[in-house]
Amino acid sequence: MATLATNNLTLADWAKRTDPEGRVPVVAELLSQTNEILEDCVFKEGNLPTGDRVVIRTGLPSVYWRALNQGIPNSKSTTAQVDEACGILEARSEVDKDLAMLNGNTAQFRLSEDVAFLEAMNQTQATTLFYGNPATDPKQFLGLAPRYSSSTAGNGQNVLKAGGSDATSNTSIYLVVWGDQTAYCPFPKGSSAGLMHEDLGEQTVYNSDGTRLQAYATRYQWKNGLVVKDWRYVVRICNIDTDDLIAQSGTQEAGDSTAIIKMMSRALYRIPNMAMGRAAFYMNRTVHSGLAIAALDKSQYVLKVNEGLSQFGTPYSWLSFQGVPLRKVDAIVNTEAVVS
Repeated sequence: MATLATNNLTLADWAKRTDPEGRVPVVAELLSQTNEILEDCVFKEGNLPTGDRVVIRTGLPSVYWRALNQGIPNSKSTTAQVDEACGILEARSEVDKDLAMLNGNTAQFRLSEDVAFLEAMNQTQATTLFYGNPATDPKQFLGLAPRYSSSTAGNGQNVLKAGGSDATSNTSIYLVVWGDQTAYCPFPKGSSAGLMHEDLGEQTVYNSDGTRLQAYATRYQWKNGLVVKDWRYVVRICNIDTDDLIAQSGTQEAGDSTAIIKMMSRALYRIPNMAMGRAAFYMNRTVHSGLAIAALDKSQYVLKVNEGLSQFGTPYSWLSFQGVPLRKVDAIVNTEAVVS
């Protein structure tokens, strides 16, 4: 994957700073296989044991033209404190000791189980980044979709509606500029970034009927949240009709690829300063494939197919729109509620 130039730390960057057990680097690469947003997120240690407290400027001071020999009144800006909580995503695996030893390679057998748990943690984390809602599950952190859920809200100018009206074929594209002053993922003060994998070794475990057995136990935990410090640096293009996109047809209001390209251009101009961090568009495979087909049309030059090496050294090709990468995120669904 293309590496976006920034001084902020991604999960891959944090992985290079190994803990004494060297657990994180293996986890980091596995996490990047399905939901590419997890590669781009800026991770930052929060200033609270439960998350991060941010100060947001809510108003600018008044300024005046002054005439000679005249004074001016005092003024000041206004700010507000917002506490963003982190969620604790956790799982536990227990594998019968004798089962793990059957093939003569206990470590390999346990690794095969680890991969499944890591993928489940990966998918849940990515889904929560978009759809997490403490109103329906207080244990989650607030995701992007609930934050940008109305075109008439305070941040409504960054909610662009494509015109789709069918909730069975409705999706969104999200433009995010990651940075310390824009949007980032905090982890609790004093904890570690990324997914923790803890080998608990051999333990005596109890079945539901009260019987006991020896098993190898593993614990997985990921403490993470989402802070949108400046709402102007996230744009949601919602109500995209994927049926029209797949058919490469439809009206400009219905979500065909031509209309989406125009709305992506509008989204870029909603961002005050692209130099504030790393920017990327996030969409599911349905939308990404539609735009990939559009990129083959030589009559337009804003969509481009790029080639290079990922941060792990493997060959990779990716789409970009006016220089901003287009990322595939399977967690973004095609059945989003219609945004009003």
